[in-house]
Amino acid sequence: MSEPNYTTGPSEPFGAPTGYPQQPYPPQPQYQPGPAPAQYGAAPTPPPSNAGWAVATLICFWPLAFVAFNHLHSIFPKWAAGDYMGAQYASERVKTLGKIAVGVFAGLVALYVIFVIIVIAVAANSADTSTTYYR
Repeated sequence: MSEPNYTTGPSEPFGAPTGYPQQPYPPQPQYQPGPAPAQYGAAPTPPPSNAGWAVATLICFWPLAFVAFNHLHSIFPKWAAGDYMGAQYASERVKTLGKIAVGVFAGLVALYVIFVIIVIAVAANSADTSTTYYR
């Protein structure tokens, strides 16, 4: 048996056929769009997240923001787990908390405006009745 000669390279050029015919690729299945499979009925769409109301809660009255963001971040996990009513409740709760926060903010602004008007009225009234004596 003779030893191989590694100095001259392979006997056939690189990429030349080695004697095996190339096999054709099997045909790929083509995607045919169709109706979605109905396993247990169509899942409802997820409820709206009402993230805007959660941000409004953070801006207007931040103590309610903790609860609002807690409900906001539980909407999708509940919906993905199949608790559709729980997800809907969390969505509505975020919206309700946002409306409450905006209402509290509007009430506090109204009280502040009334307080400023009273302070200005008292200051104007006391300026008219006060007398100063300079000698």
